[in-house]
Amino acid sequence: MIVIGGSSSRGLSADLASVLGVECEQATVKRFPDNECYVRIEKESLDPEAILVQNSYPDSNFVELLLLQEAARSLGVERLVTVVPYFGYARQDKRFEKGEPISAKVMAHHLQLYSDKMITVDIHTPSILDWFDTAESVDVGAAPEIGRFFSKAGIDLVLAPDQGASKRANEVASVIGVEWDYLVKIRLSGTEVKISPKNLDVKGRNVLIVDDIISTGGTIIAATRELRKMGASSVTATCTHGLFAKGALPKLYEECDKVVSANTLEGEVSEISVAPQIAKVI
Repeated sequence: MIVIGGSSSRGLSADLASVLGVECEQATVKRFPDNECYVRIEKESLDPEAILVQNSYPDSNFVELLLLQEAARSLGVERLVTVVPYFGYARQDKRFEKGEPISAKVMAHHLQLYSDKMITVDIHTPSILDWFDTAESVDVGAAPEIGRFFSKAGIDLVLAPDQGASKRANEVASVIGVEWDYLVKIRLSGTEVKISPKNLDVKGRNVLIVDDIISTGGTIIAATRELRKMGASSVTATCTHGLFAKGALPKLYEECDKVVSANTLEGEVSEISVAPQIAKVI
C-alpha cells in the first residue's frame, strides 16, 4: 500500500502515511502556460493498493484529482481508495430552480469513476454518499480528533452554533469530558436578535464553539460577541473545514481568543490532523 498526496493535501497525506506505516509519494503538480494542469506520480510502478488524498475544491483541485486517479491506475494500481478531505459543491445538493444542476451529484459521479472506495470527512450533506453507486463510500468525523486536541486546553463548555450541529458538539465534549449546549437565536424585535445557549450559563467559562465549516465567520463572530457580554472568560472557535472566505480569518482573530481548524483544508490554523480517523476506515 502507498499513499499519494495531491497538492491540496500534502500535510494530511504525510500524516496518513505515518499513521498507517506506509510510504507517501507526493505527486508533481504544475501548470502549463495556458494554465491547464499537469500531474505526474514519479514512480515506475505502484503497489496494487493505493490511497489518493486530494480535495475536490476549488475547481482546479477537482481536475487535478481526476488526473491523479487516472495516473495511479496507469501505474498498476488495482484498488484505489480516494480520500476527499473537503468535498466541493456539497452544499449544492438540491435543484432549487428549473435548469440548475444538482452539482454534488455530478461531482460524486465523476469522482467514483476510477475509485473502488471513497472516503470523505464531515461531508456537509451525508445523503450525498448515496450518489456513490459504483464505489464503496464512507464519511468520517473529525470530532474525536478535535476533542483530543482541546482535551488539555482548559475548555469547560462546548457549544454548537445551532441545534443541527448538536451531535458534533456532544462528541467533542464527551472526549474532553465537559458539558455541551447549542446556541439559539431569540428575536427581541423586528431588527434585534439575541444569540444565547439553550440551557447553560457561560459566565466565567472557557467556551469552545464547534462547527463543520467556517466560511465567512459571521455566525461565529456574532455568537462570540454575545458570549462575551454574558461573561464568558474566553471563546475559541474550531471547525473541520476552515474555508475562511472573504477575509474571515483576520475578523475572527479580532473576536476570538483562538481559531483552529482541522487539516482538511490546509492553512495557517489547520492544526488538527484527521489522519487517525481516516486510517480507521482503511
